[in-house]
Amino acid sequence: MKKVLVTGGTGLVGKALEAVIKEQAPADEQWYFAGSKDADLTNLAATQALFARERPSHVIHLAAMVGGLFHNMNNNLDFLRNNLLINDNVLQTAHEQGCSKVVSCLSTCIFPDNTSYPIDETMVHNGPPHPSNYGYSYAKRLIDVQNHAYHDKYDRLYSSVIPCNIFGPHDNYKPEVSHVIPGMINRMYQLIKEQPEVPESEKVFTVFGSGKPLRQFVYSLDLAELMIWVLREYDSVEPIILSVDEAQEVTIYEVAKAIAKAFNFKGKLVCDTSKADGQYKKTASNAKLRSLLPNYAFTNFETAIEKSVEWYKDNYDQARK
Repeated sequence: MKKVLVTGGTGLVGKALEAVIKEQAPADEQWYFAGSKDADLTNLAATQALFARERPSHVIHLAAMVGGLFHNMNNNLDFLRNNLLINDNVLQTAHEQGCSKVVSCLSTCIFPDNTSYPIDETMVHNGPPHPSNYGYSYAKRLIDVQNHAYHDKYDRLYSSVIPCNIFGPHDNYKPEVSHVIPGMINRMYQLIKEQPEVPESEKVFTVFGSGKPLRQFVYSLDLAELMIWVLREYDSVEPIILSVDEAQEVTIYEVAKAIAKAFNFKGKLVCDTSKADGQYKKTASNAKLRSLLPNYAFTNFETAIEKSVEWYKDNYDQARK
C-alpha cells in the first residue's frame, strides 16, 4: 500500500489532486493532503513531526511561498529564504524517513530570461532567471540540484515536474499575491458588482500591462492527472515539463477576453501600459511529455476558464481573496 503525503495539499494543485484521487478511488493508495495547519515546513522539527505521524512512502511536494509578478518583485529575499527552508526540510526529512519517491513542483518561470524558445528540461540552469522573480526561481532550481544529489549519493528517486501557468478552482484571488487569471477573475467580478446602477456597457476593465505577453496555461485538474501519472509511472530523476502544447499559447489580452466572455461582461477592456509586463514569453516544449503520453487531451482553455469562473462565483464566500 502506497502512502502519499501531499505538502501544500490545501492549495490550488493540492485541491485538484484531491478531486482527481477521490474520483479515481485507487485501492492500493492512501493519500493525505497536508496544509499549513498541519506543519510549518520552514521549521525542521515541525516537518519531521508531520512525516513521523503520516509515515509516507511517497511525497508530492507542492508547498511553497508563491505569488504573482508584483508580489515577487517586491519580496525576492523572502521568496528565496522561505522556499530554500521548505524544500530542504521536506527533501531531507523524506530521505531520513525512507520515502521511496518524491515529486516536487517547479515552474517555467525558473528558466533563464535570455534563452531560445521553446525551452525544454535541459535548459533550467543555462543562465539567470528574469530579475522580477529571481528569489523564487533560484530556490526552485535548487530542488533539481538536490534531487540529483540525493540520487547520486543515496540512489533516491526524487524528481520534479515543471508546469506552465496553473489556474482553476481553489485558486488564490488575493489582489496582492494572485497570479494573472485569478487576479483578473476577482477584479472583473468586483467591477460587475460595483455600482449596479451603472450600465455594464459603460464599465471599463483594466488589463495590467500591454496585454501582449504570451503564456501557456494549464488547468489544475489536468495538471493533477499528469502529476499522479508522474508519481506512478515516471521513473527518472530528470525533470519533466507538464505543459499544454505550444500552439495553445495565448496573450494576456486574450485571457482577459476569455474571462469577460465567461462572465458575459459587456464593458470595455483597456490595457494600462504603465504597469509592468514581466517576461514577454516563456514558451515551453512538452515534447518529452508527448513522447510518453502522446494522446493526453488537455481541457480547452475557454472551457477551463468558464469552469474556473463558475467555481469562483459559486464559492465566492469561501474563496481566498
